[in-house]
Amino acid sequence: MHIQTLVDEIIRLALLEDGRDITSEAVFPEQARLRAVMTAKARGVIAGLRVVRRVFELTSPEIECTFDVADGSVVEPGTRVATVTGPARGILKAERVALNFLQRMSGIATVTAAYVEAVRGTGARILDTRKTAPGQRVLDKEAVRIGGGENHRMGLSDMALIKDNHIDAAGSMEEAVRRVRAAFPDVPVEVEARSLPDVKTLLGLKVDRIMLDNFGLDAMRKAVELVAGRCPLEASGGITLQTVRAVAETGVDCISAGDITHSVKALDISMTIQGEP
Repeated sequence: MHIQTLVDEIIRLALLEDGRDITSEAVFPEQARLRAVMTAKARGVIAGLRVVRRVFELTSPEIECTFDVADGSVVEPGTRVATVTGPARGILKAERVALNFLQRMSGIATVTAAYVEAVRGTGARILDTRKTAPGQRVLDKEAVRIGGGENHRMGLSDMALIKDNHIDAAGSMEEAVRRVRAAFPDVPVEVEARSLPDVKTLLGLKVDRIMLDNFGLDAMRKAVELVAGRCPLEASGGITLQTVRAVAETGVDCISAGDITHSVKALDISMTIQGEP
């Protein structure tokens, strides 16, 4: 499915959840028009403006959005983010849906940017995971990119990621890798290592990336020394904003953090009515 088609379906579902806005229909005549302003109430990185515009477009083609900032902009409390003008009923029906998307995506971009800043100068890249809001992965991962991070897998078919359950079921790492390559020879292969001997074995198998899952810092440094640049190393497992710098300084190539999407705090953004346009 084309990305924009998928985004439109996500938005339509969100609008469908709200149904008919009987309050606005009762209070505002059909011809009434309004001007509303979206304002940041906390410091953060803005993400999701194209989604906001699309929410209003799908609600009413007569609604117009103008933006005072761009995706990726750092805003302070009081910064005007957008101005919305058009039919009162349409604006108020779309208000919460638009804000929900904007606040969540901006929250993800803000946290991602903090992780990226924390590892600046180390060479490590920040990756997301599939720990995203069900049905909204494409938006969560777009927000990660806006915040300066990189996407890992969008879905299960983008890369073969052989983890402990796969290895145990196959009987060995060698057999798991062999089966994956036999079934999908053109797909990149990443394998989870549980020990330094695993890392050495995986080097011999010439996989595309090795995941150091829940390794301690000393073990990570030894893995980096052992691999010596021959294969990208990804650190994963329980990494937080407080620990990510130390992980990056071990020399790993990338760090995946579920924290940037699964436990994100929405950025506080409000919309207030300022009368007729």
